Amino acid sequence: MEIQLDIWLRGDNHATTGVIPAVDREPRAWTDADVSGILTDMLRAIERAKHPAADHDRPVALRGFSWIVNPFETGGVVIALELSLGAVVAGPFDIAEQVLTTKIQRVMDAERTVLLNQAGGTVH
Repeated sequence: MEIQLDIWLRGDNHATTGVIPAVDREPRAWTDADVSGILTDMLRAIERAKHPAADHDRPVALRGFSWIVNPFETGGVVIALELSLGAVVAGPFDIAEQVLTTKIQRVMDAERTVLLNQAGGTVH
């Protein structure tokens, strides 16, 4: 099963839909690598929506965007990312909002630590 996406590009008056590969585990059992992969795939999907010829394996850094986990109207939660390019929403997922928020925050914090170490302690 694939993960459903809604993608809104800045300057467009309509949304498009897309999919990314599903994770083999149920959302409550996602690892940090699973969460990182979902976020990365979401960012690549919005990039491809704007630039269809974009490299599918282009390197992605998990920074420079806002994110939130929100309850979905019919149950579960969605992950929403917003960046200057637009926004992408994935889900819904059967997991508690706070549990998924904690998982994403842990992944984002780990990415920031890697970037700080690579930059010698300073990220501009």
